[in-house]
Amino acid sequence: MFYGKYVTTPNPPPRPWIPLARPSTNRPTCIFTVMCYNVLCDKLATRQMYSYCPSWALNWEYRKKGILEEIKHYGADIINLQEVEMEQFYNYFLPELKLDGYNGIYSPKSRAKHMAESERKYVDGCAIFYRTSKFSLVKEHLVEFNQLAMANADGLEHMLNRVMPKDNIGLAALLQTTETAWDNTPPDAPFIHQPILVCTAHIHWDPEFCDVKLIQTMMLSNELKSILEQSAETLKSHNLHLDPSNIQLVLCGDFNSLPDSGVIEFLGTGRVSQDHKDFKAFSYKSCLEKILSCDKPNEFTHSFKLASAYNDEIMPFTNYTFDFKGIIDYIFYAKQTMTPLGLLGPLSQDWLQQNKVIGCPHPHVYSDHFPLLVELEMVPTITAAMNGVISHR
Repeated sequence: MFYGKYVTTPNPPPRPWIPLARPSTNRPTCIFTVMCYNVLCDKLATRQMYSYCPSWALNWEYRKKGILEEIKHYGADIINLQEVEMEQFYNYFLPELKLDGYNGIYSPKSRAKHMAESERKYVDGCAIFYRTSKFSLVKEHLVEFNQLAMANADGLEHMLNRVMPKDNIGLAALLQTTETAWDNTPPDAPFIHQPILVCTAHIHWDPEFCDVKLIQTMMLSNELKSILEQSAETLKSHNLHLDPSNIQLVLCGDFNSLPDSGVIEFLGTGRVSQDHKDFKAFSYKSCLEKILSCDKPNEFTHSFKLASAYNDEIMPFTNYTFDFKGIIDYIFYAKQTMTPLGLLGPLSQDWLQQNKVIGCPHPHVYSDHFPLLVELEMVPTITAAMNGVISHR
């Protein structure tokens, strides 16, 4: 069916590209783009939730084509997707993106492992795609928050009753750069096989469970620390001897948390008070003290030096529905070794207002989230003496 004949709203103007810095010319750098996009899976795109969207525009067969076109249009080197159903990853996104030079990894939410095959294929999860001309995969890691909650509950009732039942996940890919990923390298210089850990996560959605969101994020940070330590050991077997701090980090996803939340405070500043309001009336201190650093009294900390590519001055909202408009999607990067050169600006608010677009999806906007896109310049954290060729796992 040619759905487009029903569209009367004009196309939105292209989202602007916002330049932030000029690339270096006097040292080796790897410039790459990262996308983060919650595509709104079919089973959650219900008429009850999105009654303002015409049913034909809510239809997955219509939306998936627009989503894929959008992804291909921006052509990011690393693509992080949330709410991808298992069947759609293997039968649609992966084969289509392979045609454009990508490979990818995927995991559904934890509930899938307890389902029959006929049901499992409709469970949504996270996906990471990477451009094979710039990156190769060393190892993938799955972070299951319900398993971590159970392992660290120590009999704590609200850890078992509130955190453990939520089957959200994080997915991480340990990548290494290829020879062609680098600019400004001297002709006789050895290849730089810089390792980079890319993680995407989809944190629990319900605003009533802000404590769960924060616990999931804190457990994720601890798992990333462990993964980086494991990754350093993995790379040793490939004759690349380095410290976990030599592995660079990009963390992004749908954190379902506003910029003033404990989740974003923790990720952005590296610390959060043990009595932060987002813990609500629940004390998780005994559990969290086992897995997190407490460098200062009454604070939980992590050691990553992260910065958010976006802020509310650039992007007033990343999720746009009838009853909620706000920033809940983020791209964090290692601020000591990466510099944002530019990013994709917001969808035109004039277009939204003039055409009375009260929420998305919409015939011209295929999810209720807007994709984020940043161009990062990365400098190597490994020296020539540390370099070695790492083969695919």
